Amino acid sequence: MHESRLSKPYTEITWQSQDDLRLYARVYEGPAGGEGPAGGAGPAGGAGPAGGAATVLCLHGLTRNSRDFEDLAPHLARRYRVVVPDLRGRGFSARDPHLQNYQPATYVADILALPALVNAPRMAVIGTSLGGMLAIMLSLSGSARIAGIVLNDVGPEIDPAGIERIKRYAGRLPPARTWDDAVAQTRTVYGEAWPGLSPDRWAALARRGYREDAAGIIEVDSDPKIGDALRAAPAAGLDLWPLWRALGGVPILAIRGALSDILSAATFARMKSEKPDLRTLEVSHRGHVPLLDEPECMAAVDAFLSTIL
Repeated sequence: MHESRLSKPYTEITWQSQDDLRLYARVYEGPAGGEGPAGGAGPAGGAGPAGGAATVLCLHGLTRNSRDFEDLAPHLARRYRVVVPDLRGRGFSARDPHLQNYQPATYVADILALPALVNAPRMAVIGTSLGGMLAIMLSLSGSARIAGIVLNDVGPEIDPAGIERIKRYAGRLPPARTWDDAVAQTRTVYGEAWPGLSPDRWAALARRGYREDAAGIIEVDSDPKIGDALRAAPAAGLDLWPLWRALGGVPILAIRGALSDILSAATFARMKSEKPDLRTLEVSHRGHVPLLDEPECMAAVDAFLSTIL
């Protein structure tokens, strides 16, 4: 594993997947940042997070990356160590030459290497959209100790209207000629989900979803083949309600955007009905997905994590 910090508020780590792809994550070290177990070295032999520190793993959505947590992660790092990977094919993780690897089981296998790398035997997981499905899979895998889960606008039943919307743009957006064009594309894709944002906020969000390469080309920061993999998947979705019921006593906070076309109000209600201990939050003026910088989201996540970590 390679580790670097420079002047950033997080450490950057990389590791190799089982099929030898270079993967990337940010580690916000939290209040105990800098010391390993008993004041010793961190996981790469240099400064590192405290062994056994309360850890939160943040997992992004389908075509997104670790920068989506640039508001929430520093906020949580006042109390916890926060680990935020780029799934393969996104951000600073390597692109996969094999389209068929862009699927949840592969992502879970990649993520399962992280607890040992960052010395985190037990974690809470915050998952946005696809990341939430991965959080459920991690909890049920038996290979990771998951203290609890925050699901951001995702559940065991996905609204087909939202999936069809995502299929129309995922992997198909052209390079942006300028950063203003990148902002315009971002507003076209997410304008209905994030109404009322300021121009400065839209500009910041574009910088999270796009990256300028060495040749000066501004592109969505994910492999276009991820969209191809989504469109190639069977039209009939899996029945995930048995997985939901299998979660049993796992503490869960479920967040829904009131305007969501992925997590319907009916599914949200059924989730609560089938899991009476489920904590819920519906965020007004948000579709798919809440940004998790909303005050009510931060407050709900803080309260939830304080009970499980």
